[in-house]
Amino acid sequence: MKSRITKRFELLQAKQEKALITYITAGDPDLNTTQQLVLEMEKAGADIIELGIPYSDPLADGPVIQRASQRALAGGANIDTIFQLVESIRRDTEIPLVFLVYFNCVFKYGLERFLNKCHRKGIDGLVIPDLPLEERSELQNMMQQYAIDLIPLVAPTSEERIKKIVANASGFVYCVSSMGVTGKRNSFDVDLAGFVDKVKKHTNIPAALGFGISTPETVEKLKNQCDGLIVGSAIIEKIEEGLKDNTITENVCSFVKKLDEAKNIA
Repeated sequence: MKSRITKRFELLQAKQEKALITYITAGDPDLNTTQQLVLEMEKAGADIIELGIPYSDPLADGPVIQRASQRALAGGANIDTIFQLVESIRRDTEIPLVFLVYFNCVFKYGLERFLNKCHRKGIDGLVIPDLPLEERSELQNMMQQYAIDLIPLVAPTSEERIKKIVANASGFVYCVSSMGVTGKRNSFDVDLAGFVDKVKKHTNIPAALGFGISTPETVEKLKNQCDGLIVGSAIIEKIEEGLKDNTITENVCSFVKKLDEAKNIA
């Protein structure tokens, strides 16, 4: 059974388009705003949306997303309320939804219970930044009965491990475009085209670039080097700016529209 993620990439590839993948933290600043942002980002051009499950010790996240997690946790967001949010979102859209979640959250919730709820509520993929390659087989085996993709992260330093990391992967490969934590970057030291080529030697599934992609100009520059582009911290900053004058949705949607236009420039 194909996931919504796979179907969306197939549709985009048939049209020779790239995927715009946007990230927000679920519950930042509240769950109602998150629901509204998902629906409005889709209208603005997002193809896939990542929802971060807020966590108190997010290893891969920079200060912008850490602040988003703190706001969400302070507002009472937790896994159960986020599943309720996803169920509500699914009444209005079939856009592919991905959880970015730390493994300790999944483990404490219960692997089978978590996967079953993802399946029933409408989550299509999982990105788990702290799940080591050597420890993912149990979860991967359990996920085979659901149309949920376990999306691997591959870094430029992965080198000889790339083949193992992408083995049996589905959905897309999350290619980390820069070292360190999430956040805006003005430039990239890595040969990203060469990096993506290395990844695609070992898998046929799409490769999306993330970490540091923060402007329409960067999207336009990198779109021909991958199958999709992931933007997170820059969107969270638009949320933060909107907190001051209640313009969150307007700020985010205007920005996402510009990102979408950039990825579609011939």
